[in-house]
Amino acid sequence: MCPSETSSGISRRDFLKATGAVGAGLVLAPAVLGEEAAKAGTKELNVALIGAGTQGRVLMEQAVKIPGVRFKAVCDIWPYSQKYAAGRLKTYKHDVNVYTDYQDMLAKEKGLDAAIVATPDWMHAEHAIACMRAGLNVYCEKEMSNDITKAREMVLASRETRKLLQIGHQRRSNPRYIHSKTHLIDEARILGRITHIYGQWNRSVAASGPRGFPKDYELDVETLKKYGYDTMARFRDWRWYKKYGGGPICDLGSHQIDIFGWFLDCRPQTVIASGGTDYYKDYEWYDNTMCIYEFKTPQGMVRAYYQALSTTGARGYFESFMGTDGTLQLSEAPGQCRVYAEGHLTTANGRHPWEPWVKKGYVVKLEEPEEKKTETKSDVDAILDVYKSERPETFLLKVDVEKSYHLPHLENFFAAVCGEAKLNCPGEVGYETAVQVLKVNEAVAAAKITFKEEDFKI
Repeated sequence: MCPSETSSGISRRDFLKATGAVGAGLVLAPAVLGEEAAKAGTKELNVALIGAGTQGRVLMEQAVKIPGVRFKAVCDIWPYSQKYAAGRLKTYKHDVNVYTDYQDMLAKEKGLDAAIVATPDWMHAEHAIACMRAGLNVYCEKEMSNDITKAREMVLASRETRKLLQIGHQRRSNPRYIHSKTHLIDEARILGRITHIYGQWNRSVAASGPRGFPKDYELDVETLKKYGYDTMARFRDWRWYKKYGGGPICDLGSHQIDIFGWFLDCRPQTVIASGGTDYYKDYEWYDNTMCIYEFKTPQGMVRAYYQALSTTGARGYFESFMGTDGTLQLSEAPGQCRVYAEGHLTTANGRHPWEPWVKKGYVVKLEEPEEKKTETKSDVDAILDVYKSERPETFLLKVDVEKSYHLPHLENFFAAVCGEAKLNCPGEVGYETAVQVLKVNEAVAAAKITFKEEDFKI
């Protein structure tokens, strides 16, 4: 049964032009899709997996935990991935047919309700659109596409076929993020006026280098060419090549950049960026990217800085929303999550203005050991104290996320297929994020100021 549950920047005109084709349907689309989803009934959901690489396997391993979800087919052009996925599903007692060509699968498999598309980004549109036109609802991994035009076509196909299209920005279904957006920012306005955002995803050389492959499973040149690849290395490390992916800013950054506009309830007006292929000389896409977005909110300007690095894993990945009263730091990694209160909030009687939110269980005060009292300070010490920052009080988020990062988002998708929920990240939302992320790569190549030696001469 179904599961329950600036000059070198991008102008506002450019953003509106890119999003206008689908933006007008944001209000209408949920009603249309919800009507179709309600027809799904309560029968067991038959699912196909298209793309059984690393991410496809992650989604597969989580989807099998959802009651009513039954995998019926696995499709991948690489025998190694076919064998792995089919073998794993067999351990869950899911008997699947295995295919190399997705068109063959759609022609032969009858009774499928949904497909999980986890192929390389450049194939997302082709696979997702074909599935929707064949009558399947689609869960498509992010980035929605490495091409804005193709991403738009995916949304239009969803409307045309009246089939659901969920994009895999899984933070949209993460209880910790939903709690932060709903209760801390929208209700409590605990941060005061948000003025800046910082996000990063730093990945080490060990995790960013070539992935390699079992030599016994190397695809021949003819097969690679048939499916659009020229070498096995490009097939395995497709994210680094312009034909197939969008580089680290898409692979990593899209998860976090997606959160910026969601939490601010608006789209960015501009983006400026810098980056380059400075370390991995065999790759095409930038191995480091740094960008700044400008969001014009009703409360004022918010500047959001983001970096994606692939030569260091220092401090991992997180997002910080910084306001006049506090800073909210979030991550899928629970150890990174904190809420810091600005020092000026403590009143004369010692009561903290966040106490009501503590009582409601929204945050928990982190009790830290008292600082040791020191002897009378010298005049020099007193002067130096002026330059010290106030130590913020620290609070924790009282949200336990026992499930994996991807499971809640998959649960939301399959519940929507059954008419029991609305999609947390429909195609329209995924499209706007794709525009924001893909435009960063364009901004890197845009005009910049170049310093001349004479500029520094007196």
